[in-house]
Amino acid sequence: MSIESYIRPNILSLKPYSSARHEFTGHGEIFLDANENPFETAVNRYPDPMQSALKKVIGQIKDIPTDQIFLGNGSDEAIDLIVRIFCRPGVDEIMILPPTYGMYKVSADISDIEVKKINLNAAFQPEVEEILQQVTEYTKVLFICSPNNPTGNVIARSTIISLLQSFKGIVVIDEAYIDFCPESSCLPMLPDYENLIIMQTFSKAWGMAAVRLGMAFASPDIIGFFNKVKAPYNIGTLTQSYALGRLSRPDEMKAEVQILLSEKKRLYKTLSQVNEIIEAYPSDTNFILVKVKHPEELYQALVAQGIVVRSRAKEPGCEGTLRITIGTPKENEVLMDCIATFKSKELQ
Repeated sequence: MSIESYIRPNILSLKPYSSARHEFTGHGEIFLDANENPFETAVNRYPDPMQSALKKVIGQIKDIPTDQIFLGNGSDEAIDLIVRIFCRPGVDEIMILPPTYGMYKVSADISDIEVKKINLNAAFQPEVEEILQQVTEYTKVLFICSPNNPTGNVIARSTIISLLQSFKGIVVIDEAYIDFCPESSCLPMLPDYENLIIMQTFSKAWGMAAVRLGMAFASPDIIGFFNKVKAPYNIGTLTQSYALGRLSRPDEMKAEVQILLSEKKRLYKTLSQVNEIIEAYPSDTNFILVKVKHPEELYQALVAQGIVVRSRAKEPGCEGTLRITIGTPKENEVLMDCIATFKSKELQ
């Protein structure tokens, strides 16, 4: 099937907003087209609507053509656009695999899109046959988070391939944490599957959460629809400039990742010796999902010491769990001391 067959009819016929900078080609010196303040402040001009310089650098890092890159205001913008491009409000549905990232459902709910949930199995892996049995003609998008949030594990490559080959719709792989296990990325698979979209972010390993910059990689046709629907100037000049500076120093990110991975091993060792901990699940990310005997009490005890973790106890298959992000060595010392000395009220 062609990509056009997946697109909402009104999006196919949409005439996008054309900004002054979209219409201009060539070299300009005097810009009197966009009603900007002409006095130089470094940010008085509208930003490059297509983020050309930034995409060029990202393309070199990821080894992917720039016409297969979309940049959004965080990955959340990409999620929202996917829902709006492929799903008709009040008619179509997306499929998610709980426990998983919550914004897939929120974006669908905002757009009046039904959300079908197929829980991961006990090993936090998708059940391919169950997923395919639940697919209808209205199931347009399948979201897969790998490494998964909040469980931390990579989804098996064979499972992803089976779904890409069998799911009659768009398959989205959310790789927000892939810089902690780059060998597991599905990016090399992109040329083989026209229905594949891969999302990544600069909010995690790259340390740019406050910048709000996410990426989506797909076929040029799909990226064309992203650009058609997005806001004209969705990425500001300051964001583009800061990201270019950070990307020029990739060794810094890699060194920080190695520290976090080392700290994760140290935290696992400590957790294995604490009686309160039932299980610390394997993780390919910068966080650990931990099952504890007294999750609410431990959570409050940590808060009392100024330590904020995330309770995931209400997520399917995650009963009694806390999600703990790997911090700096000093922060991890404080965390481990608090967990090691925790005493439940039941034992007092």
